[in-house]
Amino acid sequence: MLWAICALFLALWLVSMAVSVTLGGFAHLLLIAAIAVILFRVWQTKTTT
Repeated sequence: MLWAICALFLALWLVSMAVSVTLGGFAHLLLIAAIAVILFRVWQTKTTT
């Protein structure tokens, strides 16, 4: 589920970068959110094993 959210954030980031320069701040927020989801998933996986 988290990988799907991450993929969605990355896709939205790519679309917003292609659409307009004015969405640059929003695009970077999506990128940061996607990276946070990936890091959370990796950290969660390591703590459960």
